[in-house]
Amino acid sequence: MAMFIQIEIDHTRMTADCADPVAAICPVDIFKVEDGQLRVLPQRVDECILCELCLEIAPANAIAICKLYSGKTLLSRAPAT
Repeated sequence: MAMFIQIEIDHTRMTADCADPVAAICPVDIFKVEDGQLRVLPQRVDECILCELCLEIAPANAIAICKLYSGKTLLSRAPAT
């Protein structure tokens, strides 16, 4: 279980077209694509450097990163395609 952040993916908003680019852009390999869906690798979550690259390219509200230490949630914000 992650100690610092929690990452959630809304698969109704995350399209298969967006999954590969999101997984590829992560500098610490937190994501993988499995059966066309973006998945979080739980053992890697606390490696997140909060660069927000995934949030910039994922559809709005498809990815939520909750900072467990502050309660603040960051949401993906790319416009829907």
